[in-house]
Amino acid sequence: MEPSSQDQGPVSPETTESPWAVTESLRLRRFLCYGSESATYSTRERALGPECTLALMELLESGRGAEVVEEVRRLSLEGKTVRPNPALFALAFCSHSERSDPGVKQAALRAVHDLCRAPGQLFTFIQFRKELKDGHHCGMWGRGLRRAVSDWYNKQDALTLAHTVTRCKHRAGWSHQDLLRLSHMKPTSDAIALISKYVTKGWKVVQEMYGDKENSEEVMKVFAYLEAVEKAKHSNDEQEVVHLIEEYRLDREQILTNHLKSKEVWKALLKEMPVVALLRHLGKMTADKVLSPGTPEVTAVCERIQDEQGLTKAKTHPFSVMVASENYKRGHGKRGKLKWEPNRDIIQALDSAFYKCLSNVEPTGKRFVIGLDVSASLSSLALGSGVSSVAVAAAMSTVIARVEAEAEVLMFSEGAVVPCVITEDTSMIQVTAQLVQKAEQPEETSTDKGKTHHPSERQ
Repeated sequence: MEPSSQDQGPVSPETTESPWAVTESLRLRRFLCYGSESATYSTRERALGPECTLALMELLESGRGAEVVEEVRRLSLEGKTVRPNPALFALAFCSHSERSDPGVKQAALRAVHDLCRAPGQLFTFIQFRKELKDGHHCGMWGRGLRRAVSDWYNKQDALTLAHTVTRCKHRAGWSHQDLLRLSHMKPTSDAIALISKYVTKGWKVVQEMYGDKENSEEVMKVFAYLEAVEKAKHSNDEQEVVHLIEEYRLDREQILTNHLKSKEVWKALLKEMPVVALLRHLGKMTADKVLSPGTPEVTAVCERIQDEQGLTKAKTHPFSVMVASENYKRGHGKRGKLKWEPNRDIIQALDSAFYKCLSNVEPTGKRFVIGLDVSASLSSLALGSGVSSVAVAAAMSTVIARVEAEAEVLMFSEGAVVPCVITEDTSMIQVTAQLVQKAEQPEETSTDKGKTHHPSERQ
């Protein structure tokens, strides 16, 4: 599927060419959306390099770098991209390439704060910069990059930054300590200075500097939060850990692995767990008897899964809910020995959430004809997942048919092409049944065509 015609954005199409022409602008959008300039999407994430971004280089050479940066920023902030790495690579390329003029480089670095919303994305951006630098006889940490990294830390709320640096400490070969050291970051507030000292020098130094002194209210809040994180890391008391989680809203990533074997710890984490994390850990919590049938925890989980406002706020895609549902129904993990007995109430809640998330999908306004090949085995797994191909086909068809105004779904095999009927009231289970029924239907041979059967023969 091509990026929507509604997504033309700042990179204007070449008006002299056919609307069907594959322009540099369209190839750039393809790359930003799913990591390839071709018209084929692959679930397997490929390694990114300059050879993957020929359209990007052509646009930079033609003096359209500012439009490219704006397009990267727009598609990322509007949630149009399937995965974040292509946009981060394009941003790193624009901020470093010799083809970019100084204004484009500055615009790309200014966009870092908006596009790198999580530490992992910032670390990935820095790693892309490092890979692009290799082979060039120039330094990586220029004034512009140092300012961009410093702004990423300084422009955040202090308590939010404290949560961020303790939740995700390192990724892609980089850590917060590396970035603070290399960017020569100068804190703009006392609270940010405390966090910087914590990252670079450790908790003991922070205790000595701030523990027995009078500080501002903001500094005291950050100090108390970091103290709670440190206590949770070193405590052997289960009840103390539970209390710290509930009082300071600590996340699973801030808790020791040993404490994650406790039902009470998981129950405490469950109260403030984001929807995305909740969907990911349903199997683990069921296996550990945290979500036992008839318990208040199961009731609370089902209510949160079906909370339409929460699903909208988290921008949960129905396909993500379907994958979580299929993985949960399977009753065991993709790897390892984890097994559980799926809870019927949770399965029903996931099915309900799938349809509630349809409102999160923005219509493209295009016409669709979806062809579903039912001649092969429908029990095979879709690439890059543990979900059957028939479930993926049924989910994608249901989403597109229910969201788009003009969409037709066809099933085909060696024998014939027949429509797959999907209305506003058609469930995904009914769509799956149509696919299975068509796949199991015996093919009509050429000798059978036009042959009239006697009623007794039909019997």
